[in-house]
Amino acid sequence: MEEQAPRETLIAAFWLLLSGVFFTGTGVAVKMLGQSLHAFEISFFRVVVSMLVITPFLIRAGRSAGGVRTQVPWLQLCRGIAGSTAMLAGFYAIVHLPLADAQALSFSRTLFVVPLAALILSETVGVRRWMAVLIGFMGVIIMLRPGQGIDLSVGMAAALAHAFLVAIATILVSLVSRYDRPVTLMFYTNIVGLVVTGIPTLYVWQTPTDMQWVWLLVMGMFATAAHNCFIRAYALGEASAIAPVDYMRLFWAAIAGYLVFDTLPDLYGIMGAAVISLTTLYIVRREASLGKKPQA
Repeated sequence: MEEQAPRETLIAAFWLLLSGVFFTGTGVAVKMLGQSLHAFEISFFRVVVSMLVITPFLIRAGRSAGGVRTQVPWLQLCRGIAGSTAMLAGFYAIVHLPLADAQALSFSRTLFVVPLAALILSETVGVRRWMAVLIGFMGVIIMLRPGQGIDLSVGMAAALAHAFLVAIATILVSLVSRYDRPVTLMFYTNIVGLVVTGIPTLYVWQTPTDMQWVWLLVMGMFATAAHNCFIRAYALGEASAIAPVDYMRLFWAAIAGYLVFDTLPDLYGIMGAAVISLTTLYIVRREASLGKKPQA
């Protein structure tokens, strides 16, 4: 086992690196679609694709445990609402912000998880992690361009709302996973998501063109592949060991933003992203050193 551990970590890191490439591809597709379709409609089709992917597993499981039966329907409902609303906000941020900025702000979700875990799960949080959270939020403030007056645009607000809602969804996953299996959680997430994204989509609906259908398909395939690789990575490797690889998403996003959309992060964006990345990475490592399982 000792000889296999480094190899498993390397394979896990590769899966995580690959997930970052696919997540970036998803962001590019969303941003391309956002030039002519509303972010709400794009989110709706993302949920539809996800539902199609898990349907075979649901058919196999049926109404038994691990299928559509849940022991905590209200928690599943709350988790579905939080996750779906987070996706709406995240896609809106991608459409209206440079890819690198949207990606960097999304990593601030870890900063929100710490106080939420202390409040909801009654977890003990030490001084070091509280300091890391405070420093991390300084990185968020830097990205709001304080030298130019705080620039809390709708896109920035959406990105922060996305991070906060993902943190809430993460805490709810910790609760729900005590009772239900992953496929059950995914089922209710997508069922609720169809409603949460479908209602606003009715008001902004625009029938996609042939090319938009292609981009929607590409977006769905990339997003599905990204989550598949992400799950494989954290199932195989320790979060504290492979987490640094996940921050390569910032690099991919910056390259894609420049090559496809001719945008580059400014000094505030680079400095803020660096502070957020370093502090969230510290939190993951700190939790691992305390014997806790860091939240993927």
